[in-house]
Amino acid sequence: MESSIYILADNQEITKAGIRHLLKEAGFTGQQFEAKDKKALINLISGYADATVVLDYTLFDFAHIEDLLVVASRFSEVHWLLFSDELSFTFLKRMMLEKSFSILLKNSTAEEIKRALVMARFREKYICPRVTQFVTLSKENRETETLTLAEKEILKLIALGKSVKEIAEERFSSVHTITTHKKNIFRKLEVNSIHEATKYALRSGLVDSTDYYI
Repeated sequence: MESSIYILADNQEITKAGIRHLLKEAGFTGQQFEAKDKKALINLISGYADATVVLDYTLFDFAHIEDLLVVASRFSEVHWLLFSDELSFTFLKRMMLEKSFSILLKNSTAEEIKRALVMARFREKYICPRVTQFVTLSKENRETETLTLAEKEILKLIALGKSVKEIAEERFSSVHTITTHKKNIFRKLEVNSIHEATKYALRSGLVDSTDYYI
């Protein structure tokens, strides 16, 4: 079955412009829509159940992998092209098993991206070579994911009980930016709650236990 609809679920304007350009180069003349958040995306795929969704998981407002998979199971005719950076080993390993998901990294070549877009349109799964190589390496030999300096500072503030809004004000950032950092921190640490993230911060010495229990 061929999809005549692409839905771009990505909050980076340059990425959306690049995808539109590559779709044009590939000869696609069907309809294209944009979704700014999960609610808008669900509304769109409710009306276009056979669409191809190009999704940047790391920048979108899915709470965790199960949240995404619930939506995918609800709309089983949709084909998903995950187009992201900094995806964890656990996430990638899980998503490679899902039939309706293709996976592409944002540092892929234009030809790779175009190929993935065309294959997704015809419901053919595509996994970019870098993802395959990363996942097939043994867990012992692959590089351990580390937090950036900004992520460590934000994790410390989270562990000290600061809200996303408070952290945004303290760091002169937007709530959206801090929310994205928080999501990436949870993904890298493979935790699902503030409690688990706080335990990591304590174990790693980012937060002193005397500060935490004050």
